Amino acid sequence: MGMQLNISEDLLDGKRRFLFEDLDARGEIVHLQGVLAEVSAIHAYPEPVQRLLGEFMAAAVLLASNLKFEGSLTVQARSQRQIPLIMAECSSTMALRAIARGAQEVMEGTFSELLGDGQLVLTITPAKGQRYQGIVPLDGVNLAACIDSYFAQSEQLQTKIYLSSSGRRSAGLLVQQLPPQLETNPDRRNREFERLTVLSDTLRPEELMGLQDEELLRRLFNEDSLRLFEAEPVRFSCSCNTERTRNALATLGAAEIHDILQEQGAITMDCEFCNQRYVFQEADLEDLLSCDDSKTMH
Repeated sequence: MGMQLNISEDLLDGKRRFLFEDLDARGEIVHLQGVLAEVSAIHAYPEPVQRLLGEFMAAAVLLASNLKFEGSLTVQARSQRQIPLIMAECSSTMALRAIARGAQEVMEGTFSELLGDGQLVLTITPAKGQRYQGIVPLDGVNLAACIDSYFAQSEQLQTKIYLSSSGRRSAGLLVQQLPPQLETNPDRRNREFERLTVLSDTLRPEELMGLQDEELLRRLFNEDSLRLFEAEPVRFSCSCNTERTRNALATLGAAEIHDILQEQGAITMDCEFCNQRYVFQEADLEDLLSCDDSKTMH
């Protein structure tokens, strides 16, 4: 069968897991289009930012696929270059959102010109339990290289990631070692994963975005026995709500809340991710005001 580079509807906004039957290795493939359209409809980012945001979103989905508990994973970059902040967050239920700040005037440039002199922060936030962060410098040639550096520096299983984005569509591939079961010899395990990496490195960006999942895996790993699982949908969804917004407002303190109410009559807060607007009248905030007032009466 020849390569089919015309993308089909079943590839859009979903991720699929695959397993090497005879090796201690697994992988994930993600394709995104609808969620990118929803994000770009909320924020009209310049094309270079939209392309990069597509990579961040694909990366967040791939890495969140490793979560074994309810929670979320965030891929965030802060830099001193054209894009001060860019991030994507994916939950364990494949709810995805993303944002870039201070990037409305971005021109074309290399990854370093857009995001150099900064840090890549990977944050895992369980619904219950402590948050974990991993940080690496943004010194790779692209986002995938920076994430590879993170895995190389950590004590985790060997992992390789590939990302591609046109701004309108994005895709990603993750290949990862599994704990030793079929092969326990460390040298042989490393050689096997190196072989998978060499094969994966031949993948071109247009193939990653355009090939059917079955054809892509056949193209890369035709000598290996693979099991490809059913696609799991990925959707755009924001986790903001009234309670969280009130909690953020509570950090201002009663005095500042009171001043804003006196000046504006109500407090309006907009979610950066989805543009949802929350309006709080004084009656909505009486508990915050009275609670703090009781501490400062003397």
